[in-house]
Amino acid sequence: MDYAALIKELGRGARGARDLSRTQAEQLFGAMLDGQVPDMELGAVLIALRVKGESADEVAGFLAAMQARTAALAAPFPSDQGPRTVLLPSFNGARKQANLMPLVARLLAREGVPVLIFGRHDFDSRISPFELLEALELPASASLTDAEQRLRDERLAVLPLQKLNPGLNALMALRPRLGVRNSSHSLAKLLDPFRAGGGVRVVAVTHPEYLDSMAAALPGLTADGGRALLMRASEGEAYAHLRRKAHLIGFRDGQAAPLHPADTTDLDWPLSPACTPAENAALIRAMLGGREPVPPRIAEQVAALQFLATN
Repeated sequence: MDYAALIKELGRGARGARDLSRTQAEQLFGAMLDGQVPDMELGAVLIALRVKGESADEVAGFLAAMQARTAALAAPFPSDQGPRTVLLPSFNGARKQANLMPLVARLLAREGVPVLIFGRHDFDSRISPFELLEALELPASASLTDAEQRLRDERLAVLPLQKLNPGLNALMALRPRLGVRNSSHSLAKLLDPFRAGGGVRVVAVTHPEYLDSMAAALPGLTADGGRALLMRASEGEAYAHLRRKAHLIGFRDGQAAPLHPADTTDLDWPLSPACTPAENAALIRAMLGGREPVPPRIAEQVAALQFLATN
């Protein structure tokens, strides 16, 4: 592959850069995931894409390459015989407030909806979500087989991204070295190890511009019977902000539909600073046990995901 020629097209700046075709994008990202691109060229491509932004064709090509290299998991229920598995990506962790992503997972599992939490963590300034999950007695599975068994038996499993897509994990691991995120961070939120529409993607975005790009990509990804929820993230994690207006858009069979009134006002709800794994886990247990109320925004998100998993 002629990387210099590709970098020449991608690296002309935000206004002068040219987009790759879908085929070129799939070949390039496939080579990146397979570790075939030399370090200097890889860094140049990642920074060029960061400046330029990915086109719809590039995202489609990247996704095809990613999915082709993602390990397949067996759904806990046969097709049409049970709820789909909700996919909760986790790549950030807690910063200033309690991370309630595991609360979403526990509430869904309690209703019989399987949940797979997957991700990685490399933020020195944040508390790892995997430490929180350990404190909640939700350890990461050491194998795909173990995760499948936990989904069947407990309706909840945790997997490091490394187990699902090692190449994608390696690209994401470049963030501390490069200083900024790259295309793999957005694509990882679209990963689905379940085939034939067996998963419900939870696509939680932080920056408003990604709402548009993800909204453009998700109809195609759900056209084969898939399901997805597009929403605003809270500190980068896949749980609804406890105060802000809800932004829950569901995708079913290639069609988008709001799952919550668009004119919902902000709520005056307290944000807990319980960020340490022990404090955070205690808060989640209190909410699950009824000693603390479940925030309304979390209840809305859980209801939307339960609907997508069962309809």
